[in-house]
Amino acid sequence: MVPGLVYFLVFHYGAFIANAVAFKEYVPFDGLWASPWVGTANFERMFGDPDFWHATWNTLFIAVLQLVFFFPAPLALALLLHSLTSDLLRRFTQSVIYLPHFLSWVVVVALFQQVLSDTGLLNTFLSDSGLHTVDIIGNPDAYKPLVVFEVIWKDAGWGTIIFLAALMQVDEQLYEASAIDGAGPWRRFWHVTLPGIRPIIVLLLIMRLGDILSVGFEQMLLQRQSVGPEVGEVLDTFVFWQGIVGGDTGYAAAAGLFKGVVGAALVFAANRVAHRLGEQGVYK
Repeated sequence: MVPGLVYFLVFHYGAFIANAVAFKEYVPFDGLWASPWVGTANFERMFGDPDFWHATWNTLFIAVLQLVFFFPAPLALALLLHSLTSDLLRRFTQSVIYLPHFLSWVVVVALFQQVLSDTGLLNTFLSDSGLHTVDIIGNPDAYKPLVVFEVIWKDAGWGTIIFLAALMQVDEQLYEASAIDGAGPWRRFWHVTLPGIRPIIVLLLIMRLGDILSVGFEQMLLQRQSVGPEVGEVLDTFVFWQGIVGGDTGYAAAAGLFKGVVGAALVFAANRVAHRLGEQGVYK
């Protein structure tokens, strides 16, 4: 456990001290403590910046799409895999759907661009067939659904691991008893499967809410230029362009701290709601 503990202590709890940069006019040559304090000036500037609110809106829109479409996808895949009677077929299918998770976002984005760009395989086929071509990659209206679909394709299979483990813990005798009582597949799912894995669903949902404003830095950065910052900018890329590229570290730190505070508030609120519904949640 020591390497894991060291990682969290250094890069999470230790790095938490650097949030003080959000309240400073940070000068790298002066260091963290010697840089002058500016109080809440960075936050006042941030809340009055239209670019920040564009990034926030884009982040929230993509986060909601991911919550609605990506979060249930691993559960649906896990239920399908769990229903397979052949162990060989189940293991083969699991291996296939796990593979995209191990591809970097550079490879995944390049693959989608090769298929869906204006000169990609899809439009080449449509053009050769005399049909109207569609540039999906460069279409601002299709950008947000596209990035959600990319996440589903890449990580839905990997997300089935926890759900499959939870499904294995459901007592098979409950399925047999409900089938004898005349329950069909849908009723067995609703009254046996879902209650059996509900604690895991609630736990993962709370954890997802805490990370809801992190919609994928690498994925968004690689595709931001294809549709422009008005559509493709999210909070993670906003922090990158302001802090790393622009050198405005204090302002970028304020945006990052805002994202963290919102995520923490969502975790606390969702955990309290889970307790009121009779679930354990993340903590008691």
